[in-house]
Amino acid sequence: MTGWIKIFESENTIKVELAKAYLVDEHQIEVVVLNKQASSYNNLFGLSELYVHVSKAVLAKFLLENEGRISDVLN
Repeated sequence: MTGWIKIFESENTIKVELAKAYLVDEHQIEVVVLNKQASSYNNLFGLSELYVHVSKAVLAKFLLENEGRISDVLN
């Protein structure tokens, strides 16, 4: 994925989807979620990854790490 960078990953798909919703809904940042979990094992193995365009990576990462209401959920 040229031009995109991973800013967050988790074994918990719900956390990745919450981060995605926060960035898209609150800050209009385009996000791509790449689910690398093994579906044959009921999502017990693997990670879900959150990618943003490199031009928004610093802002998105800052928001996820420092915005109180979302950072508490993701940590």
